[in-house]
Amino acid sequence: MSEPTTRAGAPQPPAEPTDSRRAELSARAGKLDGADELAHKRAEFVLDDVVYLDGNSLGALPAAVPGRVADVVRRQWGELRIRSWTESGWWTAPERIGDRIAPLVGAAPGQIVVGDSTSVNVFKALVAAQRRAELADPDRTEILVDATTFPTDGYIAHSAARMTECTLRSVTPAEVPEAVGERTAAVLLNHVDYRTGRLHDLPGLTAAVHEAGAYVVWDLCHSAGALPVGLDEHGVDYAVGCTYKYLNGGPGSPAFLYVRRELQDSFDSPLPGWNSHAEPFGMRTRYEPAEGALRGRVGTPDILSMLALEAALEVWDGVPIEAVRAKSLALTDFFLECVGEYVPEGRVECVTPREHRERGSQIALRCDDAAEVMPRLIERGVVGDFRHPDVLRFGFTPLYVGFADVERAARVLAGVLAGQ
Repeated sequence: MSEPTTRAGAPQPPAEPTDSRRAELSARAGKLDGADELAHKRAEFVLDDVVYLDGNSLGALPAAVPGRVADVVRRQWGELRIRSWTESGWWTAPERIGDRIAPLVGAAPGQIVVGDSTSVNVFKALVAAQRRAELADPDRTEILVDATTFPTDGYIAHSAARMTECTLRSVTPAEVPEAVGERTAAVLLNHVDYRTGRLHDLPGLTAAVHEAGAYVVWDLCHSAGALPVGLDEHGVDYAVGCTYKYLNGGPGSPAFLYVRRELQDSFDSPLPGWNSHAEPFGMRTRYEPAEGALRGRVGTPDILSMLALEAALEVWDGVPIEAVRAKSLALTDFFLECVGEYVPEGRVECVTPREHRERGSQIALRCDDAAEVMPRLIERGVVGDFRHPDVLRFGFTPLYVGFADVERAARVLAGVLAGQ
């Protein structure tokens, strides 16, 4: 048995919790699960005896999806064929499914369209925001991007800046209020940091950007379906998000684009396509954009994955996002308590904020040998993921993760770190 270490080459004996403390935490997990108002939702997913804490990368499969996809393939495509564009509602799927997502991010109907990838939607929103700002004031030739962002958002921002002949500055979200100014056209921010799980101040930062006369684009990939967002309430201009994490839409499921109602008539997409034309079947040589959120459409919708997403979203029926948030915070609090009891002192460091107002729905633990630890956890039935260079990342999806799962995960983690 190898010895646990605080850092390479520094042995430290584990501080073993007493059997009574283990029993106490296990019993409390059972009571919390018994009182959980969302516990019944677990039966709506395809799960096994693995503790799945990677829903912040890929959500579990909702049980209704396989049958729905089979119907789409065999009947809608196989029998109805082209008729399904109208008879099965294929044509209206992007906005119909957008309206199903809307309550989960605090938006009224008619402002979200589903389609394309998150990256493509970031590009549409950021360029449209810059164009609108520069049209009102030609001197607004600067784009700010979250310096801690997921790399793709940075790549897209760089490309958008080059295309629009803007300067690009990378700043942390905390620096935005001081950095945004009279030259700023648009600001691209992440609601939750993908590495650390830090929740940024969407209301405050949106207000700061607006005070400077600029537009804000929020990336909601790690918050949509995990916590209240309040897009309409806080006057967000544009937002994008993926659907394969907390929304459980499946690998590569289409992303969504939010355009605030007041901005829709002037939404100037850099990717106009026949699907967003005012007369899509008129085959006009001159582009005339459709009205409303439909301007966010581009080409033919990816129907198979889109309708799988629509089926997946049925698990949200009757679920208030506030209840999801309350359970998320309870799960992450309990996980941190169990880690504190079970894991040898100094072996891991939590880099996720302890304050609820600054925490998303994941816990990130810094660990010197994280790259070796995560595969061993997965072998023992606890699935999280690893982020370079030293982060163990655990996502807590309240619709199917329970408190007994959390206690077990912390116990297995402690055993792996102790070399057991």
